[in-house]
Amino acid sequence: MSSFAVSHESLIVAASKVLLPTCLVGSYPQPDWLIDREALTKQMPPRVRARELWRIAPQWLEQAQDDATLLAIRDQERAGLDIITDGEQRRESYSNRFATALDGIDLDNPGTTINRSGNPVPVPRVTGRITRRHPVEVRDVEFLRRNTDRPIKMTVPGPFTMAQQAQDDYYGSAEAMAMDYAAAVNAEIKDLFAAGADFVQIDEPWMQARPDDARAYGLKTLARALEGVSGTTAVHICFGYAQMVSEKPTGYSFLSELEHSAAQQISVEAAQPKLDGAVLKNLPSKTIILGVIDLSDLTIETPAMVARRIRAGLRHVPAERVVVAPDCGLKYLPRDVAYGKMRAMVEGTALVRGELVSAPIPAIG
Repeated sequence: MSSFAVSHESLIVAASKVLLPTCLVGSYPQPDWLIDREALTKQMPPRVRARELWRIAPQWLEQAQDDATLLAIRDQERAGLDIITDGEQRRESYSNRFATALDGIDLDNPGTTINRSGNPVPVPRVTGRITRRHPVEVRDVEFLRRNTDRPIKMTVPGPFTMAQQAQDDYYGSAEAMAMDYAAAVNAEIKDLFAAGADFVQIDEPWMQARPDDARAYGLKTLARALEGVSGTTAVHICFGYAQMVSEKPTGYSFLSELEHSAAQQISVEAAQPKLDGAVLKNLPSKTIILGVIDLSDLTIETPAMVARRIRAGLRHVPAERVVVAPDCGLKYLPRDVAYGKMRAMVEGTALVRGELVSAPIPAIG
């Protein structure tokens, strides 16, 4: 066994022994010198490429993104997070970098679909069979693995969500298109684990936005995306970025169905929507990545406030099955606010860890 394999195995063991491990959902704010943040925040997350957002010339962009990734890693380490992401510094949105790297897409002639807010937006136009030509994020995970000694997580857009964010001019069946997206995601996930990822998260926010379609074939596409995958996987399902969606429902329209998925972890936002934690009892076999940071409020939570939100979740899920995280990605927050919230999350988690040592929080029901 190689020295890397031994080190990698020890990281997984260490992560499993941490009570209430902390991590990001995925993204961290990109520096202003890297991306035009003002322009970024004035539009919905791009579904097609938006190269005009980058402030760096193409020949230097990868190097600049590497530097920004190092800053994101160091901020997470300095704040005390247990599991580290690359902050998605190379992405214009959580989904478009992967979705536009696939074959079967006409990048020069985008299509249109109706977004979660009911507005038409440009999206990839599918004109042929969706296939993955090459790994998209393997270099990203290799870079992350080289630059931190903590467990790492990578995120990929989900097949159901990508199919909902595309105009189908080829398949004539949303389910068939989503299944081919799932095959591409499956190949990517396997490569990410082989490259050193400890956790891989599939982002599926549109399962909440389109629950009827999700019930019809969402779990089927998720099963295909996770077929033969042996590492620890998560599904993130949310109501949308707080920057774009200020008023959120207090309950999910699609959540308990994920108990029947192969993913071991389910990531939910609970802080901003004030989610009734009782719903989490419908996911008895899953680890819950519990959102305890409200991204709609630029006020930095106190550790005590974070601790209260964690305790509320522990009334319904044992601590051994909880990971502590923000509601969603931190991408749209000012960097100082994002760091402050991240640090408060770590400190609030430490308070609850201390309490659990002396007096476990009783579950309800």
